[in-house]
Amino acid sequence: MLALIRYSVPQGQTDEFLVQAHGIADTLAAQPGYVRGRVSRSVDEPELWALVSEWEGAGFYRRALGAARMAMYPLMTLMINEPSAFEDVERP
Repeated sequence: MLALIRYSVPQGQTDEFLVQAHGIADTLAAQPGYVRGRVSRSVDEPELWALVSEWEGAGFYRRALGAARMAMYPLMTLMINEPSAFEDVERP
């Protein structure tokens, strides 16, 4: 299962965003079911960032969000409001 949380980060807030985003990534990485993750930046729109993580299943991801809620709170105003959980689909 892939989790993708996108953020719109104004210039001048990048350094603070990176500190907090990596803190969130570290919190998520410590949760059961975590496979891997990273903080990424759009090559075409430098204000667009993503916190990407892979999980053993949606339940693990949803429980991990609860554990990371306090770490995520400061970045809520930068978060793009859209679905973040994507299931893997096998080739037909």
